[in-house]
Amino acid sequence: MSTEHRSVRIDASNAPVATLTLLGPGRGNAMGPDFWRELPAAVAAVDASAEIRALIVRGSGEHFSYGLDLPAMAMEIGPLLNDGARGRVEIPALAERMHRGFAALAASRLPVIAAIDGWCIGAGIEMIAACDIRIATKSAKFALREVKVGIVPDLGGTARLPHLIGEAWTRELALLGDDIDADTALRIGLVTHVVEDADALTREAQRLGERLAANPPLVVAGIKRTLNARIEADVARINRDAAIQNGLLMQSEDFAEAMRAFMERREPVFKGR
Repeated sequence: MSTEHRSVRIDASNAPVATLTLLGPGRGNAMGPDFWRELPAAVAAVDASAEIRALIVRGSGEHFSYGLDLPAMAMEIGPLLNDGARGRVEIPALAERMHRGFAALAASRLPVIAAIDGWCIGAGIEMIAACDIRIATKSAKFALREVKVGIVPDLGGTARLPHLIGEAWTRELALLGDDIDADTALRIGLVTHVVEDADALTREAQRLGERLAANPPLVVAGIKRTLNARIEADVARINRDAAIQNGLLMQSEDFAEAMRAFMERREPVFKGR
């Protein structure tokens, strides 16, 4: 099984371990409309393959993902912002549709390994938070930057991260939007292994995938279901609340300023309006 969409590619040539590679097409594997539409189906396809017992998720090129492709998503979000109350109501529904791919990774019977090199920003962190094991290169860097663009993380950042790295570090990453390096990510528990470079990352991800694939698949799926049961209701509730807040916050002057600053490549000046 080898399937390529516009935004992701599935390669099962190393079965029983498959690899899902982010392709973009936005710069840095940024996540645009194609990605949010294609990811749930891609995960479902690999999940349905009886020969696959583990899944690696990684980015193409030098980076995992720059996160949300803001220029591409503006084509979908813009009309909602210009549609009054009806548009604000639709924003949480759009966020729910966008989250389906991450939810599919979390709910998959397969153990999922996120292999991170280069930048992992915003929705990229929210994606790896939905995976089971996270490994990175020494040059990997992470940032939950939604606060910098005037929105609340609503794709699992504020919902899953406290279970991974604790409340204190989640608050620091979400409220500051600062970058952290691989050593810090290892220290706080965002990743569990750090390797030298991209080649070592490929080898380690495959090695972990093969070890996971050697375990009884029904038991592995049962462990995932048991662990997910602890948090899945909270994840759904918190994501929904964050998306509702974004439906309001995206009407603010600060959000408009964040978008202008992003497009003009300058620091935004927020006024709390």
